[in-house]
Amino acid sequence: MGATESFTSTLDIGHHVGGRDVPGASGRRQAVYNPATGAVARHVALADVSEVDAAVAAAKKAFPAWADTPPIRRARVLNKFLGLMNEHRDTLAAMITAEHGKVFSDAQGEVSRGIDIIEFACGIPQLLKGDYTDQVSTGIDNWTMRQPLGVVAGVTPFNFPCMVPCWMFPVALATGNTFVLKPSERDPSAAIFMAGLLREAGLPDGVFNVVQGDKVAVDALIEHRDVKAVSFVGSTPIAHYIQERCAHFGKRVQALGGAKNHMVVMPDADLEQTVDALVGAGYGSAGERCMAISVAVLVGDVGDRLIPLLAERARTLKVKNGMEADAEMGPIVTKQALERIEGYIGLGVEEGAQLVVDGRGLKVPGHEDGFFTGGTLFDHVTPAMRIYKEEIFGPVLSCVRAKDFAEAVQLVNDHEFGNGVACYTRDGHIAREFARRIEVGMVGINVPIPVPMAWHGFGGWKRSLFGDTHAYGEEGVRFYTKQKSVMQRWAESTAKGAEFAMPTAK
Repeated sequence: MGATESFTSTLDIGHHVGGRDVPGASGRRQAVYNPATGAVARHVALADVSEVDAAVAAAKKAFPAWADTPPIRRARVLNKFLGLMNEHRDTLAAMITAEHGKVFSDAQGEVSRGIDIIEFACGIPQLLKGDYTDQVSTGIDNWTMRQPLGVVAGVTPFNFPCMVPCWMFPVALATGNTFVLKPSERDPSAAIFMAGLLREAGLPDGVFNVVQGDKVAVDALIEHRDVKAVSFVGSTPIAHYIQERCAHFGKRVQALGGAKNHMVVMPDADLEQTVDALVGAGYGSAGERCMAISVAVLVGDVGDRLIPLLAERARTLKVKNGMEADAEMGPIVTKQALERIEGYIGLGVEEGAQLVVDGRGLKVPGHEDGFFTGGTLFDHVTPAMRIYKEEIFGPVLSCVRAKDFAEAVQLVNDHEFGNGVACYTRDGHIAREFARRIEVGMVGINVPIPVPMAWHGFGGWKRSLFGDTHAYGEEGVRFYTKQKSVMQRWAESTAKGAEFAMPTAK
């Protein structure tokens, strides 16, 4: 699909290799659903190993010339791409809503956050500047430079089909690498659309490629000897698998996994603001965010005051087709995901949690076959329950009671995940202690979803991140480059005679 073509409900999705869209050749394909109606909207090709090989070969062929392109010229291509993304942002957002189900305003926000990364990557001439020391020793100068790795790959999830790829490829391309993207097969259209925009911006053929597919394509990328690094965002089991496979094949890896994000609510918190934050962060995008708040830790007596307010808001959520202007929550991405989420709700009841609001069985008028569920609220959840320990990835908010601040902090720190966390309080000392003592990678103080801006970088701790660097920001630049140190002197400043001692500064 070309960048300026309209998005239709019948177009099947293939790959983008060597600067052009190509149909799938493997014969394998998978249905892509409109989650608001439950109907098959199109099909996506699933690549085999030979199709992955073709994409990597195109990227490898394009790498030498692109790596040798001055950073300012690479930035100019990205700047044109930035303009096209701004021009077509609503078209892209409509694609995301049609295939993922999130409400249109949320999809617009996703596109905007992706655009932020592109803007950051346009500053690559400054970001690639090395260090220089004149006269590090007599007659010797020393400097560093950062150079690209080669062909790199990204494997991205269904919940952010624009933003998460943009965490990866703009920085990778800006630093001189060539890229192969394997987007989610559940909502594949955004990746192909962005590939068309990159080509329209003047990106040379083969620098950016898209292969649709499933585990076959992922394994083929990991195992390919010409792929030097893999970036991944998804569940913890798959992130761990990718880390281990990349280690086996000697590749650099950046694998962001799952989450169980807590919000600690102190007794002095503004209740109205807290309810707004929990509803938006817990039920926004139907809870299908790795930064969603899925656990509220209610400290002291705040729970008795907060639960009735939360329950009222959960019961009155406007759950609709995401393209409707007043929709607050759209459908779940697939029927299988819906069944898994509602299965967890049943499990919570069996485990003894108090089901305050039950979102199961919701039917939206005119969309009876859509994959809808309502917002669900549990109270008196305990750390021993599976609904507390495991990532549900749906609109299910679990409330846990804690007697004091210390118990709340310990509860968060004891969890295996450490992606995001928030604390709602008016107390500056509590806020400072929380930020310092909490063992989580991204922290919000009266900010429910503390996703860092483009120039800072995204990443959790513990079993929420496998690899050494966070995504995008300056750590992203480091991930996609390798440092080289150069020492230089000339004959006129070189003493005669061999030197057998370890060189030292003189």
